[in-house]
Amino acid sequence: MPAGTDPAASTPAASTPAGIAPAGTAGCGTRGPGALAGVPRQRGGGRRVAATAAVAAPLPGAATPAGEEPAATGRTGGRWRVRRLLPTPTGTPFTFGYAALLVATSLFAEHADPSLVSELLRGSSTDVVHLARTPLLVLVASALWVAGGLTSAHAVGFLFVLTALERRIGGLRAAAVFFGGHVLATLATELPVGFSVAVGQLPDSSLHRLDYGISFGVMTCTGALAGLLPAWCRWPLLAGVGYVAVTDLLAYADPLTDWGHLLSLALGVASLPLLRRWRDRRALPPLLGDLGHPALRRTRTFLAQE
Repeated sequence: MPAGTDPAASTPAASTPAGIAPAGTAGCGTRGPGALAGVPRQRGGGRRVAATAAVAAPLPGAATPAGEEPAATGRTGGRWRVRRLLPTPTGTPFTFGYAALLVATSLFAEHADPSLVSELLRGSSTDVVHLARTPLLVLVASALWVAGGLTSAHAVGFLFVLTALERRIGGLRAAAVFFGGHVLATLATELPVGFSVAVGQLPDSSLHRLDYGISFGVMTCTGALAGLLPAWCRWPLLAGVGYVAVTDLLAYADPLTDWGHLLSLALGVASLPLLRRWRDRRALPPLLGDLGHPALRRTRTFLAQE
C-alpha cells in the first residue's frame, strides 16, 4: 500500500439510494437528513432515519387530504383558495349537483304558470296533513325549493356552507347532515302542532300551512361547520347566526319556522363529536408502516436491502 494512503479510501463505496446520505458522512459539521444533534449514532441509524424522513415527507403530486389547503403562495395560491369557496363537480359533487337542482326549480317557480307553481308548493308543504298522508314524499319534495328565491340568505348560505362542509367530511356525510337536520327539525316543529290540535289547544286550520325550503338543512350544516372551524372563526359564526335566529323569533312573524331554525342550529352543534371522527378518518395520511402503498415502494426496497 503506498505511503500516505488512507486505508478507508481504498474501500469501494457502498451504493446509496438517491436523496439519502451515507451513515458515515453525518459528522464533522455535516449532518445527514433527519439526523438529530447530540444523539449518538448507532449502526445503520442514519440511513434508517433518512428513510423514515423520506416516507413521512409528501411526494410530488400527492393528493392533499380533505379539509387541508395545499401549500401555495402568491397570486396563484390566493386564486386557488377563492375557488375552493365555491362548489365544483369533482371537488364537491353533492353541493354542486344540489345547487344546480335548486337553480332549476327556482327558475321554474319564477317563470312558470303561477297557478301551477302554487299547486306544486302546496303539495310539497310539510304541514301536519301532508306528513300524515305522504311523509317521505313531502320531506323530499319540500327540500327542492328555495323560499325567497336564489338571492335569499339561505340560498347564499347553502352555497358556501355546504361547500366548506363537504370539503371537510365528504359528500355522503354532508348530505346526511343536511337531510338529517331537515327531517328532524321538520318533525320536531310539526308534530307538536298536530298534538295541540288533537287536544284542542289549536284550531284545525293549523294543520294546513305552507312550509317548504332548505333553511332547516342549511342551519344544521352551519352549526356542524362551526364545530370544525378554528375558534377565532367558530364563535363569531355561531354568534352571528344565533343572533339572527333569535331576533326573528322575537319578531314573532313565523314562530314555528323560527323555532325550527334554532333547533336546526343546535342539532348541527350537537353532531360535533361524530363530525370530528368523520373528518379525522377522512384526512388520515398513509401510515408509515404501510409499505405496500405505491408511493412507498422505493423505501421498502431500500430497507429490504439492508
